[in-house]
Amino acid sequence: MSTQSPPAPAPAPAPTPAAPGPALRGDLTQGPIVRTLLLFSIPTLLTNILQSLSGTINSIWVGRLIGEAALAATANANIVMFLVSSAAFGFGMAGTVLIGQRWGARDVDGARRTFGTAVGFCAVLMAAIAAIGFLTAPGLLRLLATPAAAYDLALVYLRLIFLSMPFMMISIILSMGLRGTGDSRTPLIFMGVTVAIDAVLNPVLIAGLGPFPELGIAGSALATIIASLLSFLGMVAYVYARDLPLRLRGAELRYLVPARAELGFIVAKGLPMGAQMLVMSAAGIIMVGLVNQEGLLTTAAYGATMQLFTYIQMPAMAIGGAVSAMAAQFIGGRKLDRLDEVTRAGLWTNLALTGAMTLLLLAFDRPVLVLFLGPDSAAVPIARHIQFLASWNFIIFGVTMVYTATMRAAGAVWVPLLVVAVALFPVRLGFYQLTYRSLGADAIWLSFPVSSVAALALGWWFYHRWNWRRALVASPDPALAAERSQADGLAGGRLKPEI
Repeated sequence: MSTQSPPAPAPAPAPTPAAPGPALRGDLTQGPIVRTLLLFSIPTLLTNILQSLSGTINSIWVGRLIGEAALAATANANIVMFLVSSAAFGFGMAGTVLIGQRWGARDVDGARRTFGTAVGFCAVLMAAIAAIGFLTAPGLLRLLATPAAAYDLALVYLRLIFLSMPFMMISIILSMGLRGTGDSRTPLIFMGVTVAIDAVLNPVLIAGLGPFPELGIAGSALATIIASLLSFLGMVAYVYARDLPLRLRGAELRYLVPARAELGFIVAKGLPMGAQMLVMSAAGIIMVGLVNQEGLLTTAAYGATMQLFTYIQMPAMAIGGAVSAMAAQFIGGRKLDRLDEVTRAGLWTNLALTGAMTLLLLAFDRPVLVLFLGPDSAAVPIARHIQFLASWNFIIFGVTMVYTATMRAAGAVWVPLLVVAVALFPVRLGFYQLTYRSLGADAIWLSFPVSSVAALALGWWFYHRWNWRRALVASPDPALAAERSQADGLAGGRLKPEI
């Protein structure tokens, strides 16, 4: 790829804005952009925090009531679940983009049609994955070299979770779709319901409290399944009771049979999004392997800092999701001239929120780390050192997230995948290999900000120099455009700068 700047593009024809109409519930294109972004992203941030807290609470119950082998079993099972569900998450995100674009265009029926296709397709896909996963679970756990003491427990837990995947994925698709229509409050409400039920049921079903039998690790999986199912049913009832936009009634139920145009967009754009999650997961597994080579104390310290990293990056993830939803609606409404305003609002909001979170955890990292490691642990100073060197990289990471979120909303899904793949593999691992002799373990921690700087440089270049907006001007319907061609400039390995 040439390092020279491409020639300046010819001026694009001015987009035709959507015809004005009555106020539409969840319209993110109205009002001050920064205010709208904050009001939309904060419920998403709280939802992410609740989801992480749910996992933490479950781990505490499993570890305290069953033991370390059970905790290791859930960890191994969760790795498998993340890997096999990445593709479905990608399809859900692609559906959210298209729902947002059609909502911005005030095409309510089109948004419902896209939602129906996403639900129908992902339900069939996850049912197939559940069946295959149930049968191949033993081989998957052996492939991960699951410790013998944890194998039987992991197998029970994993098979139960596999069986629950279809309705759990539909619940996630519903939450994503609601955000595409500008509603981040409903998913927050029902994530709170899920966490509350799960936290109560876990000890009851694990230990067999009251009239319930003692189920051990199966009780933990069953608690998660029951909580997710009850929350999902409650959310569906709420959607219909409040007549929220994505409810399907009467003849609209036929939308659950995937339509060709919508399915073409969801598959074409969802595969790279799912691949991005796999790339990030693979990089994380490699980093754990490198850290393990530094000894038990360093591994324990890294495990504690990863708990904090999860929360530091949450504002960036929430803002990135909000920018993507908002940008999709602006694109659908043909307000392309305001996309840069959305991006700038996301950049400044990320710098403020992620920066504040980073400074807060750096200032009070010791008391938080002690919760995981104990006050007298020799791993605490190591963990604080890791925090000091690596945690500020999430501020840079958040800026890149905003750039790629806007491009992803436009359907340019190969760009974020390329940015992540280059930053996490040749850059991060290359820096480690080149500097480990001189820096020792610090080469691992410094590789985080180095890779984030590389990702930011690539994200900035693609956003400002690549003609990712061309397809937006050319076609008013992104689903039909996706069916005709892969028009984000990177499909099939083509690298064509703007001309």
